[in-house]
Amino acid sequence: MKKEEKLVQIKNLTKDLSESSNFYLADIAGLDSKSTLDLRRACFKANIRMSVVKNTLLQKAMDESEKEFGDLKSVLKGNTSLMFSDKENIPAKLIRDFRKKSDKPILKAAFIGESVYIGDDKIDILANLKSKEELIGEIISLLKSPINNVISSLSSSKFKITSIIKKLSEKSEK
Repeated sequence: MKKEEKLVQIKNLTKDLSESSNFYLADIAGLDSKSTLDLRRACFKANIRMSVVKNTLLQKAMDESEKEFGDLKSVLKGNTSLMFSDKENIPAKLIRDFRKKSDKPILKAAFIGESVYIGDDKIDILANLKSKEELIGEIISLLKSPINNVISSLSSSKFKITSIIKKLSEKSEK
């Protein structure tokens, strides 16, 4: 690869890293061509952009980026695949499900928001993370719950309230 090509690739990686708040680093070395194709198809269906990158170019892109990646550089050894996704937990779920058929991919690390997760033992934690939309939905339903209880209580006893008011108004007229 020529120096100009490397510079272009570093520039593109830097842009991707700067614009993305979630990405995963995985090792897919040893997958045969059919399994690799299946993994790429699964990534495409899950709206995950996956690419195999050179560790030195990725490290230079991390250095040029304005973000702090913590210990992510320490896992840049061997084969590295980069997975970008808008949803925090989708790549972890894909990796976990794909490993039911194969022993790869192995999670090296993940960058979620501003948090760094290192090691394959974090796959279940990452897969169970809730997305921002899911958390907002849960908060809204928690906030709506007391209001719904009051409304249902009032609506179920509306006949009681109206009858009490009616009787009170009848007594006051007499």
